Amino acid sequence: MLKRKPRNAAALTEPVIVPRDRHNVSRKQLSPNALKVLYRLRDQGYDAYLVGGCIRDALLGLKPKDFDVATSASPDDVRDAFRNCRLVGRRFRLAHILFGREVIEVATFRANHNPDTAVDDAGRILRDNVFGTIEDDAIRRDFTVNALYYDVSNFTVIDYVGGMDDLESRQIRLLGDPTLRYREDPVRALRAARFAAKLDFEIEPETAAPLAEAGALLADIPPARLFEEVLKLFQGGYAVASLAKLREYDLLKFLFPTVDARLRANEAIPTALCNRALANTDVRVLEEKPITPAFLYAALLWPDVQEHYEALLADDDMPPIPAMHAATDRVLDAQLRITALPKRFSAVVREIWTLQPRLERYKGRRATKAMESPRFRAGYDLLCLRAEAGEPLGELAKWWTDIQTGEEADRARAVREETAARQRAEGRRNTRRGGRRRSGGGNRKRNGDRSNPKPD
Repeated sequence: MLKRKPRNAAALTEPVIVPRDRHNVSRKQLSPNALKVLYRLRDQGYDAYLVGGCIRDALLGLKPKDFDVATSASPDDVRDAFRNCRLVGRRFRLAHILFGREVIEVATFRANHNPDTAVDDAGRILRDNVFGTIEDDAIRRDFTVNALYYDVSNFTVIDYVGGMDDLESRQIRLLGDPTLRYREDPVRALRAARFAAKLDFEIEPETAAPLAEAGALLADIPPARLFEEVLKLFQGGYAVASLAKLREYDLLKFLFPTVDARLRANEAIPTALCNRALANTDVRVLEEKPITPAFLYAALLWPDVQEHYEALLADDDMPPIPAMHAATDRVLDAQLRITALPKRFSAVVREIWTLQPRLERYKGRRATKAMESPRFRAGYDLLCLRAEAGEPLGELAKWWTDIQTGEEADRARAVREETAARQRAEGRRNTRRGGRRRSGGGNRKRNGDRSNPKPD
């Protein structure tokens, strides 16, 4: 085992240099575009290293995804070196180098913030553009396992903070005083839970102790940033594990308070619906099928919509469509104050929810019209999840499944047969009163309508 190095700046000594024959990071695993960035910066006289999750994942035998570069070049220097570069960020200035759809993020080495650094009353850092050395940068990173640097000049991994040891012992450990680091950026609490879920690691006790307290500080984080964290937690292929970690450290209530309350109360159907929705999302990620946060929100918050919808139907005697619209407004308005949901997703959530009562009233043309909706498949998937979770919708879900899997003629016949059976059961008749079919003009004559008189 490598000798553990100190985790605070005062005691920092020499880094551990891990040679190529003692680690499994290979350039074949790395993005060619990230390597281009490294080589160009080095050719222009700057230090540049790959750092963070890509090196952590490569060392663990996982497929690296996001490639971050740390460099001695300033943001303006990076922009001058790359025509395909744009500078972003106010809290910390970053360079994004664009290669088609791939973005290589380049950050200048950070230093410990000084007394003049802008912070709010809670100690959260508002601006952190204090640059330093690679040693300073290592100490300023959040977790030890994310502070490992890959040197492309000699293929070594550089460890200033004991990250290699924590990888070996499978621990998530914050650098510095955990309480202070959570105050600087409360989102680190969610990141700790996410990394523990993704990597199947344990959160080191001192890092875990202030998590619940840190969670309360998430109220000061913009909803748009929390939405980004929701995507990372629940759309990375480890949603079930993320939910378990969020509940273990009492953090779920700061993202989805009503979901947390229902899980705490052991409500059977909402709990099953939540678990099945997250498990299905993990499967789709594993199978590289498309996923959308709209369906995730629709499934997690459906019990709230259903509760409000049924209450409006019963207490306010409201028609079904206005009742559903009112219920969706109430639930979404409350949730969006916590985690933002862009309109392109929230509109889809509304459509999925409003399809549910339509799918439950499947007669004749209503069925074919529902199938013409662009959100039919998502609405149908939610209906099936509700049936699997314990709602008495099994036969209904099967009917919709059958009508989709048959040929066009079979679909039409199934609709006709279902319509006829329902009409017989309800005692409806297709003939008018007296057994005679009235002509279309009869009513117009009786009512004095001469808008289309017969010619003389």
